[in-house]
Amino acid sequence: MSISFTHTKTSTPVSTIEACPSHHQQQQQQQQQQHAESVTITWTIRQDPLTVTLHGPAIFALAVALILSVHFLPPVVVAVLVGAVPVLLAIHNDFLNYLKLGPGGTPPTVAGYLRINWYKLWALRTPFEPLKTDPHVEPAAGILHRTPLPFRCGPHPTVVGIAPQRQTDQFGSRACYLALRRVLSTHATKHASDLGVGTSCFEKHGLGLFARFPVNNTCQGEICHVHDSDHSLHLNLHPDDAREVLAKGWGQRHPLTARCALFRMPVPRNFTMVYAPRTVDELHIVCRIVQAAGWWVMAKDLEMDVTEKGD
Repeated sequence: MSISFTHTKTSTPVSTIEACPSHHQQQQQQQQQQHAESVTITWTIRQDPLTVTLHGPAIFALAVALILSVHFLPPVVVAVLVGAVPVLLAIHNDFLNYLKLGPGGTPPTVAGYLRINWYKLWALRTPFEPLKTDPHVEPAAGILHRTPLPFRCGPHPTVVGIAPQRQTDQFGSRACYLALRRVLSTHATKHASDLGVGTSCFEKHGLGLFARFPVNNTCQGEICHVHDSDHSLHLNLHPDDAREVLAKGWGQRHPLTARCALFRMPVPRNFTMVYAPRTVDELHIVCRIVQAAGWWVMAKDLEMDVTEKGD
């Protein structure tokens, strides 16, 4: 038996998101995966609660240590030691959860952890409350109001962390993530005089879309970036468009968009998280939001095309 391969050149448009499932296909795939015999390895962002398990020898040693401490140490010292143990365990668990968020704009070190906890003191407490309207911003208005976004299906995903900030569920398929990357790259290639792609300036990881001539100063003109771990995005949006995204359940404000009188926050006030697209329909909506982010950063409305020509 012989097998031959023939390359045929065609100009038929091929969707860059054809591998991304529709809502019905996603349900079918989930049912098929439940009955599949193969093992699939996926990346999961996990945040573990503080748990302490003591076995017999550990319980005996702890009891002896407490008895000896009460007899030979001042009561104040014993109280400090007993109180310090759960605090240290909680800090250790919190540090491990910080590392489990994966790479981001803050290094996964003790110094990075301390920096993030400093920012926590000033972080935004109301991520779904939009910014107040500023009549002096340019462009003067957003663009999503032209065709309002539909409501996102289901509840908000669970979001944790500051830098990095990640969602811990509702990740969407890897096919949707790869399709989104292709759409961003194609968009930058199509508008090469205005756009470019590279490593995110904010996160120092992940694919970023940049404006060559930004009107509103972000980090080197960054419009958005995509996270490899949870497939969510961070974007810079016009306040009007950010309000639409929040109202329709597609995202939330970044914790560091709060005002602080002592120092300048490391991200713009318009910095918004958009949840990972789970279906082809949601991917279309996310692309509209990315287009709106481009409008805010460079004051140009460059339509995103979700099809590309085959070679």
